[in-house]
Amino acid sequence: MEYEWLMVEEVADMLRLNTVTIYRWLRTNKLRGIKLGKEWRIRQSDLEEFLQSHYNDV
Repeated sequence: MEYEWLMVEEVADMLRLNTVTIYRWLRTNKLRGIKLGKEWRIRQSDLEEFLQSHYNDV
């Protein structure tokens, strides 16, 4: 099983959001991620699942 791990800054750039928003989603468990030391990592598949689940919520 191989995953592509993204950094918070990469996710923020992809979504054109502030990193603070991504950190908030991670802390509140809206977006799944793993904290390694002081850094968060997000699996590409978890990001895609998060976006898909919110696609029609607007």
